[in-house]
Amino acid sequence: MESKVARVRGQFLPFALPLIGQEEIDGVMECLRSGWLTTGPKTRQFEEEFAAYVGAKHALAVNSCTAALHLALEALKVGPGDEVVTSPMTFTATAAVIEHLGARPVFVDVEPATLNLDARGIEGAITPKTKAILPVHFAGQACDLTTILEVSRRRGIPVVEDAAHAIPTRYQGKLVGSFGDVTCFSFYATKNVTTGEGGMITTDRDDVADRVRLMHLHGMSRGAWKRYTEAGSWAYEILAPGFKCNLSDVASAIGIPQLRRCEEFHARRREIARRYTEAFAGLPGARVPVVHDDFAHGWHLYVLQIDSSALSIDRDGFIREMMGRKIGVSVHFIPLHIQPYYRDKYGYAPDDFPNALAAFKAIVSLPLYARMSDGDVDDVIAAVRDIVESHRR
Repeated sequence: MESKVARVRGQFLPFALPLIGQEEIDGVMECLRSGWLTTGPKTRQFEEEFAAYVGAKHALAVNSCTAALHLALEALKVGPGDEVVTSPMTFTATAAVIEHLGARPVFVDVEPATLNLDARGIEGAITPKTKAILPVHFAGQACDLTTILEVSRRRGIPVVEDAAHAIPTRYQGKLVGSFGDVTCFSFYATKNVTTGEGGMITTDRDDVADRVRLMHLHGMSRGAWKRYTEAGSWAYEILAPGFKCNLSDVASAIGIPQLRRCEEFHARRREIARRYTEAFAGLPGARVPVVHDDFAHGWHLYVLQIDSSALSIDRDGFIREMMGRKIGVSVHFIPLHIQPYYRDKYGYAPDDFPNALAAFKAIVSLPLYARMSDGDVDDVIAAVRDIVESHRR
């Protein structure tokens, strides 16, 4: 039986909304008036500012983090018959790009506390076919990069970081973006920095940067994007059968001011996360995220775990009641090994990765974004506490 609703909002609170200001609007209008809508000077500026921000030698803007991951692995020569070690607790894109290249994603279970890839399990997953290690910085908290990079160096296997959640995540005081061989970021509409759709690849390796720059725009020779400018030339060469993954100047015009406000957005997200943790810590039936360093956490997601053994409802029942109070929530993620494609192709059983499976049954992501008002946060806190307290065994 559902609890009596103690407080219902008049208007639905979305799970995520971007915070767009006048500078983003002005930047887009400048692009529209200039007539330069596709990849051009705004994108070059965005790349330069992003590289400087995270401390990487190279940054290349692309149209999604999915494209970034695909290009990164292709540049590292991952291909048919190869294997890539990664996490099952991630969005489908992380493993899908491995499949696109004809390789196999080899899953390693997650840490039960952080839901990050358990670095201690990587060694046992490596075979002669392993061509890359692909950790995912879950929710915005960095993986154990010390252990991952030690394995990488010792075994000679490159690391591609899935940093879709990791702006501005820090590890040992340094921003994520130049630890592994390649780092891939997302600017999807729900992310801490957004361009609507978009992504960024960062690397200190010249060979990887050169290959990615070639392949992200049809395999055309360097500088081909300038062919319609006064300084450009109609003549170009196709050096490889590349892809179409470039980011437009319209998107980059949004990204530039978003990046400049990244620390401001992060401060607001941290404050909301702090309020959630203070409100829910010690609340029977709810477990707050395990966080090693509040400031270092990028706080893309706030993932609460519902302990159904202490309540008369399970996670799905909790979600129904939150939605009934007009508060949007989500689940990150349905582990890939129980998704039909990977389950059927590789014969996985649900218990093959018990930590990921157990987490999936308990997790729910609460609204967490800079545009939330204090009243919005109050409503989320009140709803969570009321539901949990009403259903306590």
